[in-house]
Amino acid sequence: MIKAPLFDAIEKYAASRPVPFHMPGHKMGKGLPEAFCSGMAKYDVTEIPGTDNLHFPEDAILMAQDMAAEAFGADKTFFLVNGSTCGVLAAMRTVCRPGDRLIIGRDCHRSVYNGISMWGIDPVFINPAYNPEFGISSITEPSVVEKALTDYPDAKGVLITSPNYYGICSDISKISKLVHDYGKILIVDEAHGAHLRFNRKLPLCSMDQGADISIQSAHKTLPALTPGAFIHIKSKSVDIDKLQRNLRMLQTTSPSYLVMCSLDIARAIMQEKGESLLDDLLDSIYNFRKQIAGINCISVLTGDSLQKGSHDPTRIVIGMGCKRGFETEKLLREKFNIQVEMSDMNNIVCIATVSDNNEDLSKLACGIRQVAESFQAEESLRFKVPSRIPDTPERAIGMREAEDLPQRKVPIRNANGCIASDYLTPYPPGIPVIIPGEVYTDEIIGYVLGIVDAGGKVNGIYGKQLVNVVG
Repeated sequence: MIKAPLFDAIEKYAASRPVPFHMPGHKMGKGLPEAFCSGMAKYDVTEIPGTDNLHFPEDAILMAQDMAAEAFGADKTFFLVNGSTCGVLAAMRTVCRPGDRLIIGRDCHRSVYNGISMWGIDPVFINPAYNPEFGISSITEPSVVEKALTDYPDAKGVLITSPNYYGICSDISKISKLVHDYGKILIVDEAHGAHLRFNRKLPLCSMDQGADISIQSAHKTLPALTPGAFIHIKSKSVDIDKLQRNLRMLQTTSPSYLVMCSLDIARAIMQEKGESLLDDLLDSIYNFRKQIAGINCISVLTGDSLQKGSHDPTRIVIGMGCKRGFETEKLLREKFNIQVEMSDMNNIVCIATVSDNNEDLSKLACGIRQVAESFQAEESLRFKVPSRIPDTPERAIGMREAEDLPQRKVPIRNANGCIASDYLTPYPPGIPVIIPGEVYTDEIIGYVLGIVDAGGKVNGIYGKQLVNVVG
């Protein structure tokens, strides 16, 4: 019998019949048509007569993309088979030339930082607000965007993330007006918001709030295969031809027809039944909240938890107490066969989609209740965040220069004052705390070691807590 360790690992996970509150949004096939799931191999085709060509679409793919543009409120939509990462990189290269400035939210995904390095962009970082109750990044304040636009009038545009990994949505309407008043382009990394347009009870999507470019990971919140995504354009300021050239450069020349078919299916499902499916999901989520309402040692992130901005209720964020996030994820998996999307030091994050049902959420409520009660039995814990996200460190040299210079490994505890030549990225959510060219501080070192000591994972730490630095 052949050995296939990856297949065996996934087969073992699937055979355990878990309750998945993680992406992709089809939830192990529950949200996809049975005919598609059972016949996947026969849909894995290539560019032949009748199947069209992703890079130069003229027929079925062109029609599918045009229908997606209508569904998502865009002028033009393109399928992405390399994930939102590909869309982010293409958008950045379309808006900026090497040496151009771009105002960027510091809480952006690593793909944005890769774009900075790849395209030689000069970043102007702006910090998001901070939510002290949950110890997480919150909205991008319009006033912060305006100050950056005033301070850097030569910037080509603004790139921000909304919703963030925790479902917190910034006021894109106000931000887009500011950006356009200054004659700039607004790019929104909306990877976690592909579902928002299909129900009025949810926060508005960025296309309906004036964004020029929006990138959405369909596989995160819609019934689509990984890494299917969309890039939407609704602007006369964006060079569509240039964007298409960039997409041809960045996307594989052997695009997956399975992924593209799933994007088409997900759009059709949401366009035809999305509102009612999301109504049912929201009812189940509100019922879930009632079931955990009496637990006094946890906190639930809702729109009422925010002073500004809004929250997507399908992103379930539960504050479990000081340094209890990683432990909660572990206990839910081991004792209740529930796998959450992610945990951090204090919280768990669950992705609920139209592929979930009331039974799934009731199981989650039961698991959280029992885990929380076990914590209470051990000790009385009030929700307290031990440390906040570090401020953006000093930038000593450019990212590309730091990546190209000779480097060495040092113990992270001894890295204070060193120039980073690699990223340190708690993953998930995939937001770096330091990037190449920036200077290590004791604050960053303490924050990262706190995550590691609490059981979290930080990409960029090697072996016995070694990190890469210039020199």
